Amino acid sequence: MSTNYEVRTMNGTQTLNRALDILFALAEADGSLSVSDIAQKVSIPESSTYRFLQTLEQNGIVERRSKGQIGLGMRILDLARSLSQQVHRELVPLSLPIMEELTADTNETSLLFIRSGTNAICIQNIKSKALIQYSTENGRILPLHLGASSKAILAYESEKVIQTVLGKLPVEVDHKLLLEEMKTIREQGYTLSQGEADPDVFAVGAPIFDSRGTLVASLSIAGPKYRFNEALKKKAIKAVMASAELVSRKLGSTEE
Repeated sequence: MSTNYEVRTMNGTQTLNRALDILFALAEADGSLSVSDIAQKVSIPESSTYRFLQTLEQNGIVERRSKGQIGLGMRILDLARSLSQQVHRELVPLSLPIMEELTADTNETSLLFIRSGTNAICIQNIKSKALIQYSTENGRILPLHLGASSKAILAYESEKVIQTVLGKLPVEVDHKLLLEEMKTIREQGYTLSQGEADPDVFAVGAPIFDSRGTLVASLSIAGPKYRFNEALKKKAIKAVMASAELVSRKLGSTEE
């Protein structure tokens, strides 16, 4: 009896894993795939893939599109939106004490940005107490290709988002240079800007991820350029990266 139960449990787990593999393949495609494409990506026969897709389609998780293409269904997209909204609701209260500490540590204004389309939106800021400070308001919108707060988001977005941003850039913006900068940001885990979004303002930004490793926001500090010497630069990079990592960990487990 025990052996049969273990076999049934293992098969159930394998079935779940295959279904998840299919959903991840569709999500990574940023669109739709044929049954044969999906079978190849998840390394299972087309006949098995077809059976999995039938079950997922019946539950609204995937849907059939034109020319035999399969895409994510409305039900899974609704679940994804609900999860995103939940993360954002958790994001501000979890981030606030960390941002307050970051501002106290660096004596510069700290900022929390999320993506909306091809823009980044400030959803929280903690102002510096310095006599001369960077000041902004919640709700400020910046293009994703300008400034540390925006670029710390863009660098970790999907290829589809990056290409959409590139397609909307002014003709004078060097696409190749921006792509190289995105690669550098991913390699070092932070980004710097001086005078990009605001004249005479420096900023240091780093990404925030949820428990699945998906980018949800950026955390940054900003202040007047004249204060941004080598000592502050080193301190700011270390402080911003550590603070962003701490928010990421808290999004993964609110019990910390």
